[in-house]
Amino acid sequence: MRNTIIILTDSDAARLRGLIEASRRTVTRDRDHVEKLDEKLTLSEIVPDHHMPPNVVRMNARVRIRDLDAKTILDYTLVFPGDADIAEGRISVLAPLGTAMLGQWVGDELEWVVPGGSRRIKVEDVRFQRREFRTAA
Repeated sequence: MRNTIIILTDSDAARLRGLIEASRRTVTRDRDHVEKLDEKLTLSEIVPDHHMPPNVVRMNARVRIRDLDAKTILDYTLVFPGDADIAEGRISVLAPLGTAMLGQWVGDELEWVVPGGSRRIKVEDVRFQRREFRTAA
């Protein structure tokens, strides 16, 4: 098993830092998630977009995960909060699972906390989508 290095693109890191700073200036229910995201950014290796390995979860990536406890397969697209729509499979980077997936590699197993305890997942597949999601005004 390899040491997991969390990798983020420089463009994702810049937008995420902006999100963190904006969130700190307002009262938000996501404060704990913002702090976890900030910690993850601090611990990450930042690379130019064109050096990002294709098998690492980044923003706007379609991610297939295996829930190791429920033994189910789930597909999500990791997005910024304004683009999140769980019914459409778009999960916010500020959601506990979204923050946990960011920067992980295919094959990584991780645990994340949910209201009923914790869940274990494995990243099965990553497909990057250049498309940006925008919510209706």
